[in-house]
Amino acid sequence: QVRLVESGGGLVQPGGSLRLSCAASGFTFSRYTMNWYRQAPGKERELVASITSTGGSTNSPDSMKGRFTISRDNAKNTVYLQMNSLRPEDTAVYYCNARWGINNYWGQGTQVTVSS
Repeated sequence: QVRLVESGGGLVQPGGSLRLSCAASGFTFSRYTMNWYRQAPGKERELVASITSTGGSTNSPDSMKGRFTISRDNAKNTVYLQMNSLRPEDTAVYYCNARWGINNYWGQGTQVTVSS
């Protein structure tokens, strides 16, 4: 059974940091490109960051570069998202996504709220 379980979300003050984790099971994690997406209320889901199967390459929108860093540990079947200098507009549900060929898996999401 495929599972992606996100953790690490919560309430943080503006300027603060959070580290999200996504633990994967039920598929060959090291084959998959891993992505973090987010969805704010009333908005479409958007890509936050992406990392290739080996971790050799990452990508993220320009608006998030320098603040958000994606990484993975294939030995632990886990992908991470380090988020720094958080802003209120970063408030959203953050989703972990695994993609390989036609296979496309999603986690249930973790809430991140940035507020004073």
